[in-house]
Amino acid sequence: MKRPRLAVAGLTACSGCQLTLLNCEEELPEILRSFELVYFPMAESGNDPQALFDAAIVEGAVSTPGDLATLFRLRHASRLLVAFGTCALFGGVAAMNNAWSGREELMRGVYGEGERFESFPPSRFSNFVSVDFSITGCPPEKPELIALLAALLAGTLPPTSSYPVCTECRSRENLCLLLERNELCLGPIIQAGCNARCPATGIVCEGCRGPVREANVAQELELLLERGFTREEIERRMSRFTPEWDYGQRH
Repeated sequence: MKRPRLAVAGLTACSGCQLTLLNCEEELPEILRSFELVYFPMAESGNDPQALFDAAIVEGAVSTPGDLATLFRLRHASRLLVAFGTCALFGGVAAMNNAWSGREELMRGVYGEGERFESFPPSRFSNFVSVDFSITGCPPEKPELIALLAALLAGTLPPTSSYPVCTECRSRENLCLLLERNELCLGPIIQAGCNARCPATGIVCEGCRGPVREANVAQELELLLERGFTREEIERRMSRFTPEWDYGQRH
């Protein structure tokens, strides 16, 4: 049986999503037996930049002309393109200040008054290319990546779920940090899949997995305002991983 040809790549990001694959220590031998890992610049040298792939798993936001060229090339070279992680889906941390500070101000703050390089506000993949499948998270959960790889071997894609972090909180019988402690928790509008890891330890949901499908953003905003949080505080928290919320509509 011919092994599927796989690409793993990153754009503007911290590379933490790619590390999810390398952290699959027990599964790596089987993954390498099952897939032909043709392009993975972070993990190996000698990659063929003109190769064709059955699937490309790509992390990061599109922030430079080089990012965009890489994304276009991987899209054209791959039968399936997987947006991997919150930056790829929503802009993520790379885009968190897009709506709050001018680009020139940010460039000066980071690089000073010296030489500039060409860049633009970090954006998600879907603003530029079609995406066949996505896995959210900062970083994504290992079981979700393993499920994707198993599905690719079967010639399909894994099923997707859409329910909020609050559902996982309730299943774990966690104390509700929003209603019972009056803390700014985004659990009602954030995609689950992390098993409510942060709320289970008493830390509010920061929204790193991005919005759940059909998130009632307007109701969440109203609830938080009623509990004494300022709109600026709420919007800053919500835009930390997902800059493009529509605060007046159901998603």
